Amino acid sequence: MRFDIVTLFPDFFESPLSSGLLGKAIANDIASVHFTNPRDFTTDKHHRVDDEPYGGGVGMLMKPEPIFAAVESLPVLPRREGLLMTPQGEPMTQPLFQELATYDQLVCICGHYEGVDERVLTLVTREVSLGDFVLTCGEIPALALLNGVIRLRPGTVGKEESLKYESFEDGLLDYPQYPRPAEFRGMTVPDVLRSGNHGAIAQWRKDQQMAKTRDRRPDLFEKWQQSQDNSK
Repeated sequence: MRFDIVTLFPDFFESPLSSGLLGKAIANDIASVHFTNPRDFTTDKHHRVDDEPYGGGVGMLMKPEPIFAAVESLPVLPRREGLLMTPQGEPMTQPLFQELATYDQLVCICGHYEGVDERVLTLVTREVSLGDFVLTCGEIPALALLNGVIRLRPGTVGKEESLKYESFEDGLLDYPQYPRPAEFRGMTVPDVLRSGNHGAIAQWRKDQQMAKTRDRRPDLFEKWQQSQDNSK
């Protein structure tokens, strides 16, 4: 799977993509990440990538010409998706990552300043957001997206079966988990987890998932309940 990151700061990604599971996935050719800097496509002597918005306003916007030239310089794979990192976009979710993991190529445009020229939207198929807040750059959500998608690619996670039993995979948060020791500072592992009764353990975990989701994310719990009602 190929990722093309259109960014003014390629160095931002250097350490995260060279360590941990992401580093191993890239080293093993599970995914390849390529960087294209819009500044390399400027034609003026100052290599400007921003300008003032028409109509006035606070801050600067990224100009369209360098971004268009950068994106148009990229190869085009059969199943390709163009993404703009923006707080106005679709929130990142596990289902979104699962969908994007099926593509051959993702082109991620990282905005800066007060955003990008509106005409840049013609280059993308969707806008994506890390959440309802504003960051200094699009590189942070792009890195989160890289992490979330690459870890779903076959071969990235050692025990792929574990991907089926984590938060959000079935619409609920994850259940509590405990390694050794069985007791630590007066806090003990629930007896059911040490019982060897796999049926009871499975039920306990499901109950814990529902309780945790209901208490911490009532919005998710409501959606899960609706999905259960619709499946009946």
